[in-house]
Amino acid sequence: MPKMKTNSSAKKRFRKTASGQYKHRAANRNHILTKKAPKRKRQLRAPSLLPKASIAAIRKMLGKFSK
Repeated sequence: MPKMKTNSSAKKRFRKTASGQYKHRAANRNHILTKKAPKRKRQLRAPSLLPKASIAAIRKMLGKFSK
């Protein structure tokens, strides 16, 4: 049986925290930034935590990296 491949896009986008949650970069921070308020852009800088409903799917994509 061949080894299970890790999803490369998920590997680049998600990282597990020490408490077992997953953090990711906030959306809406790439372009068209002139119309967004400075407060909104500042808050989007911080990493967000993944909702609990998505954790199972991400764990499956990451394979061995999720442990």
